Amino acid sequence: MLTRLSIRNIVLIEALDLDFGPGLGVLTGETGAGKSILLDALGLVLGNRADSGLVRAGADKASASGTFEFATLPQALAEALDDADVEIEPGEPLIVRRSLKADGGSKAFVNDQPVGVALLRQLAAALVELHGQHDDRGLVNPRGHRALLDRYAAADTAGVAAAWRAWEQARGALSEARADIAQAKAEQDLLVAHLGELTAIEPEEGEEEQLAGARSDMQKGEKLSGDLEELRVMWDGSDSALATLRSAARRLDRIAGEHALLAEALASLDRAVIEAGEAEEKLAAAAEAMTHDPLELDRIETRLFELRALARKHGCTADELPAKMRELRAALDDIEAGDAALADLEAAERKAGDTYRAKAAKLHDARSKAAAKLDKAVAAELAPLKLDAARFRTRVEELPEDRWGAHGMDGVEFLIATNPGADFAPLNKIASGGELSRFILALKVALAEQGGAATVIFDEIDRGVGGAVASAIGERLARLADGGQLLAVTHSPQVAARGQTHYMIAKSSTGTVTRTSVGLLDEAGRQEEIARMLSGAEVTPEARAQADRLLEGV
Repeated sequence: MLTRLSIRNIVLIEALDLDFGPGLGVLTGETGAGKSILLDALGLVLGNRADSGLVRAGADKASASGTFEFATLPQALAEALDDADVEIEPGEPLIVRRSLKADGGSKAFVNDQPVGVALLRQLAAALVELHGQHDDRGLVNPRGHRALLDRYAAADTAGVAAAWRAWEQARGALSEARADIAQAKAEQDLLVAHLGELTAIEPEEGEEEQLAGARSDMQKGEKLSGDLEELRVMWDGSDSALATLRSAARRLDRIAGEHALLAEALASLDRAVIEAGEAEEKLAAAAEAMTHDPLELDRIETRLFELRALARKHGCTADELPAKMRELRAALDDIEAGDAALADLEAAERKAGDTYRAKAAKLHDARSKAAAKLDKAVAAELAPLKLDAARFRTRVEELPEDRWGAHGMDGVEFLIATNPGADFAPLNKIASGGELSRFILALKVALAEQGGAATVIFDEIDRGVGGAVASAIGERLARLADGGQLLAVTHSPQVAARGQTHYMIAKSSTGTVTRTSVGLLDEAGRQEEIARMLSGAEVTPEARAQADRLLEGV
């Protein structure tokens, strides 16, 4: 709750520190005394637009700060502060400060840590609920009506939100799969053509290197053909070097036993014959390998051209072409298998959608039942607030499918008809300021157990009413404040008498300087202020006696 509001140099207030407690606090004062200044200062704390015109004349800057204390920090506040990297210790008060300069510009702080004004607006919803003559937020704003009704109904909104997320995920997976298959099928003809080209030549890993080597050998053989022929002649025939060595070895073999040196010479000659024979074989093999066959060379070169052309086409090496073939076959297999996978995804999407619709339909029923209950509860509050001719209705209608979401399928809005036979319309469209405030009060009473902001403020909810209606308003404000904190700016003595704390706002002038001050009244001060509210400018004994009766009757 709000425990302190500190104001410096805002309009007519030079310096003011106001302490607030739990329960119903009332603020009274003569018209023009400056009650709106307090709300303007609080508005700065809550992130309202910083108007340099709020800076007191003659001052360079102004500031307003609000101190809020909680037994346990509400989750919404904790999450917002955590997201903004603002640290707050358990049990530590939350101090929101806003400063602005006379020449424009403002700064915002939370527990002395600089923050953006957007954070103040985010915190405001959980800190203060303000209802005034021209309020366009809170209960008047249709955006919050669905959440209020759901809390009133204690509805399973979490289950619906989870079902919506699951459906969204299933729809996303289905959409992605459809796009992938559509793209694959669009490329299917090209895949088949590419695979056909590769299948026609059936490339093998290492084939390019083997073919290039064979071609190189054949090209070398063509260049060396003359030398090889001469060598062949030298090794062939009866008068070749090898034949001569063999003949010499045979002759030496016949006489080698005659002397040890002859035997050694024979052994050396045998080795020479063997090595010469090996050389002959290798020359023959080399000649065969390098044989220049024009047809075979043409086949090899054609094959190399085909392999390398396909490699360039597919952006890979010739050795990677077999892998490319396997990749193309897998892609075509995936297209064939895609329809089966798509059927599974479609079934999952239908199941998720059916689950969401079932949970959303159940939520719709809970909302409809709660709406009827809420309408009845609000109707019971209208007559005592002098709105007996008015009617209240909570409209729950199914939205078009493109507007469904984690919140379900429903739109919710609070509607009123102020006169018999009149059509229902939104709260802020047909209700006057006083009527609107009383409608909001009736709603707040009906929704009292559903909670809301830590501090609730009603600004002149009793405008234009008196007597029994003002008493009814005061009684309901006191009821709402029980166990919480509610502040009411009021002109009604019946409402003021209900306050557990009473602040009087006064304006005074010294020469050309006008100041606004706020004081906490004791019992005698309360009696005098309520008597003034009853009698006007001159406080009479009768007014004081009536004030005593009001204070004693609460």
